[in-house]
Amino acid sequence: MKQSPGMGRQVLAVVIGASAGGVDALIALLGDLPAQWRLSVVVVIHLPEAHESRLAEVFRHRLPIPVFEAADKAPVQAGTLYFAPPGYHLSIERDLRFSLSCEPPVLYSRPAIDVLMGSAADAFGPSLAGVLLTGANDDGAEGLLRIHQAGGLTIVQDPAEAEIPTMPNAALGAHSPDHVLPLRDIRALLLQLDSAHAH
Repeated sequence: MKQSPGMGRQVLAVVIGASAGGVDALIALLGDLPAQWRLSVVVVIHLPEAHESRLAEVFRHRLPIPVFEAADKAPVQAGTLYFAPPGYHLSIERDLRFSLSCEPPVLYSRPAIDVLMGSAADAFGPSLAGVLLTGANDDGAEGLLRIHQAGGLTIVQDPAEAEIPTMPNAALGAHSPDHVLPLRDIRALLLQLDSAHAH
């Protein structure tokens, strides 16, 4: 029997994908998370490969939880926000460690959201939530479907609110996510999932 989405579900990690407009969306979603936040959060945002990522730095100033760029072989810690470094695909291995690779781009993207989400679905199964935000290509649709198939929770930003709706629309074309919500409601849902984790 399928539980109502999100309720009674033990989520341990959240993977988030975004492209164009994603930084502002993430600030709205994650800014000022509570200091006692418990979930692991791993983010892929498409950036130009040669571009030095300042994402960890930007979010470190806005959050009371630890924020890092994901490092190869480092364990995925609870209560921590990670960003994929530019120019590498980021995966989560079954032993819940990060893996960086220089495989060819997927949908013109490296890091690719599909790579992170697909590997996280294998690693975390039903205890994973996937969130796809604004973006200008189809990356993430396949990854979110993989999370759905593994029994995880799937959340898509309402395309009507997204700065660039291509990515949310692609996800909606691939499967029916558990939730299609504006950012403030996605944030409320994440806070709910985190507090459910406390019990």
